[in-house]
Amino acid sequence: MKTAPFYSDVAEAPPGEQAVWLCTEDGVRLRLAIWSEGRKGTILLFPGRTEFIEKYGRTIGALQSLGYAVAVIDWRGQGLSDRLSAIRTLGHVASFADYQQDVATMMTAVRDMGLPAPFNLLSHSMGGAIALRALQDGLDVAHAIFSAPMWALSIDPMLRPVVHAVAAGGSSVGLGEEFSPGTNADIFLATAPFEGNGLTSSPDSWAYLAKMVRTHPGLGIGGPSVNWLHESIVETRALLRMEPPKIPAMCLLGSSETVVDKREVLAYMEKWPDAFSVTLTGGEHETFMETAAIRARAMALLDMFYTT
Repeated sequence: MKTAPFYSDVAEAPPGEQAVWLCTEDGVRLRLAIWSEGRKGTILLFPGRTEFIEKYGRTIGALQSLGYAVAVIDWRGQGLSDRLSAIRTLGHVASFADYQQDVATMMTAVRDMGLPAPFNLLSHSMGGAIALRALQDGLDVAHAIFSAPMWALSIDPMLRPVVHAVAAGGSSVGLGEEFSPGTNADIFLATAPFEGNGLTSSPDSWAYLAKMVRTHPGLGIGGPSVNWLHESIVETRALLRMEPPKIPAMCLLGSSETVVDKREVLAYMEKWPDAFSVTLTGGEHETFMETAAIRARAMALLDMFYTT
């Protein structure tokens, strides 16, 4: 494994990281970072759409202080992993199934690098869809935590048929690598104001995240491609039709969540044996980039869940 860059100047992560390049079976180069010390085992961190390893620097510090080793990946098409379109800021993937190649490559590396057992899963947003599919495919972990999982996007019911038709139609007529309607190449964290951002209620966390993509714009991506949107709809519909996997699970949702469809998420969690949901009052989409009080509660719940 060759050493990969890690931007410690903005991540505020604990020392001791090892960032490496990996190669998937279909030839995509991925970036993985690990913090290998952990008396309580290893947390496999699955980020969301647009995200990158550095974004979880403070979160990794909190997890390390609780006694966990951490492994976190840049999915194909984002962060410093290979981009999949000539338009570098386009959030694109050919098929959601391809993310499972990333999971398999990550798991091989984690085992080869000797990270400590047990393995526990922590996923956010799009990472929650990737995680649920991986669990259905037999990913071997002791527990799974989902932060605002993208099992259904929050779309106005009146617009939903139009969005689905545009996504499917655009992909079928060769427009799959165009930006989805209403989106563009702008990196949201670098251009949007804090007010009404929909991700976090914490000005400090917002400034922390914005600084990263302004300092290292190569980390960020803009809107999703038409094909990504189509694939996400197909995949989340399929996942919600499946029986939940047989593994203990916890879901964390902010009371002010607007990015994913809370109704669908909570309905699926209610079907899941040995699983429960927690609503974090005042929280928005980014549970682990929220106010200090919300982050502290989330971390306490995480540690309790993983160790019982």
